[in-house]
Amino acid sequence: MTKRDLVIIISEETGIVQQEVLQVVQSTLDHISNAVAKGATVELRNFGVFEVKVRKARVGRNPNEPEKDVPIPRRAVVKFKPGKEMREAVFKLSPQHVSQDGGKAQKPQG
Repeated sequence: MTKRDLVIIISEETGIVQQEVLQVVQSTLDHISNAVAKGATVELRNFGVFEVKVRKARVGRNPNEPEKDVPIPRRAVVKFKPGKEMREAVFKLSPQHVSQDGGKAQKPQG
């Protein structure tokens, strides 16, 4: 599902013009992104939590030159923890309903 798909679905459900829905969706995403970029945790009840975590520095390997160590510095990353309802819904999915390409091949039903 893309942002465009989401806008179309919300527009059809609410009767609000797609351009207005797009502005609200984009504004929501911008505020979430800005908060997370400042290190804040964003908690959306019944959906999930976005938070910043710090990954430790580690040593990696270059598959083309396995004898060489590649230092990977510590860095901040965004983590998403799904809410209870989403976690339970995903848990109920059977493996054949999940595409191997990360969901890019399937369009939402609706």
